[in-house]
Amino acid sequence: MKILFATSEAHPLIKTGGLADVSGSLPNALAALKHKVRLVLPAYGDVMVKVSKKSIRKVAELEAGGCGRTFSVTVYQLKAGAFDGIDVPVWLVDIPELFSRDGNPYLADDGTDWWDNGERFGVFSKVVTELAMDRAGLKWKPDVVHVNDWQTGLVSALLSVEEARPKTVFTVHNMAFPGNFPESLFWQLELPFSLWNMEGVEFWGHFSMLKAGLVTADWVTTVSPTYAKEICFPEFAYGFEGVLQKRQEEGRLLGILNGIDTHVWNPEEDELIHRNYSMEKGRVAAKKQNKAFLLNEMSLLDGLDEKVVARDLPSWLEAPLVGMVGRLVEQKGVDLVLDILPDILEETNANFIFVGSGNKYLEKALQEMAKIYPKRVWGFVGYSESLAHQVEAGADMFLMPSRFEPCGLNQMYSLAYGTPPIVHHTGGLADTVVNATDENLKRGTATGFVFYDPSRYALKSTLLHALHLYGKKRSWQQLQKAGMQQNFGWKASAKHYVKLYSEDV
Repeated sequence: MKILFATSEAHPLIKTGGLADVSGSLPNALAALKHKVRLVLPAYGDVMVKVSKKSIRKVAELEAGGCGRTFSVTVYQLKAGAFDGIDVPVWLVDIPELFSRDGNPYLADDGTDWWDNGERFGVFSKVVTELAMDRAGLKWKPDVVHVNDWQTGLVSALLSVEEARPKTVFTVHNMAFPGNFPESLFWQLELPFSLWNMEGVEFWGHFSMLKAGLVTADWVTTVSPTYAKEICFPEFAYGFEGVLQKRQEEGRLLGILNGIDTHVWNPEEDELIHRNYSMEKGRVAAKKQNKAFLLNEMSLLDGLDEKVVARDLPSWLEAPLVGMVGRLVEQKGVDLVLDILPDILEETNANFIFVGSGNKYLEKALQEMAKIYPKRVWGFVGYSESLAHQVEAGADMFLMPSRFEPCGLNQMYSLAYGTPPIVHHTGGLADTVVNATDENLKRGTATGFVFYDPSRYALKSTLLHALHLYGKKRSWQQLQKAGMQQNFGWKASAKHYVKLYSEDV
């Protein structure tokens, strides 16, 4: 099949979160199954700086209407394999007025949304539609167009009014981001009149690009089986429960668990960690060396004297190290962690390491905690790919107490690296982590720690249970091995998508 995969970000070209990891991995997995895939995303300024001029060529020029203006669009093709980690051809949609901006794809320097995000991704969706209908002169028409999150949800709506169109699949990675804009944007973009109604893109008087995908795609998927069930309830649906329940009743909503890139996230060949290891070879010694390297790195980043680091390193190595990497927002349960942290530090010898950015209040609270406990809590505010890998390899356990989590990838990385995760029973976390109950430990099926109520009390008791089990070396190593035996590669998930692409609409 010919598959056009449209996204607003893809690792390693540009990344703000899990969408990029999926968009950088699933197309590769589909290509490995012998399908012809094209990945299409905006030509952000940061992307164009990364790619070599020798590796891209102009393949199309066209025009696309925006809000009272017309844009000249150039489509460049990055050949497969020209950028490490991307195994399929990439179409980069270059609209300088909209995308040639430094930094975050969605946010300005002050942390607020770009004022014209609606126009930016509305126009991008128009261009993707032209490519999908083979009206840009590329002589390549896909059988399926797979779009992702609100930034490309409008593509399936635009294709729904076309004759002889490709099939469409819309994947929701997070219902919390609806892509809502004023009704005026719909008319300024001169979108088809037939789409503006309660059964179309209108949402309580606003124009929702997320709803555009939900109601018009042939198939709606989300990134784990449990999340597909959860989003049909008001607690997780953000007002879209009626739409989602209808799609579920039609048999058009399903959950396919995300995979992980087992080349990028593999302790045996990971170039970003200090010492490689596998389940069978060097795991215990290598994790200890990675822990020492990580602690040394973080201590130096936090400005501690090297002599202090050298003096205290033996005691730090002996104590359990709990890691957390991700967005510092309430969805991720960061406030719960900060709430219980003083108690855990007083009652145990555990140390903590945090890597992430997000809510300014939570960033400041984390930095304050690191100042109060300079030898027990380390924090790096920002995103660092190398530190993310080093935490997975060097920490003893991984915190992921999300209030909701569509899929989550870090818990799968943690399992692969022998770093048992501590998770809330929700979404993909529920689908991937087996709780370390006495029964599961006896059966050898336990892979991590699960709590069932998103409260400080449940998180604290579960963390204390994990720290207690850490002291039982034989049980802990059994837990590590069970996690490392799990296979969360993309092959199985890619086959599920291929089966879906093949279904009649």
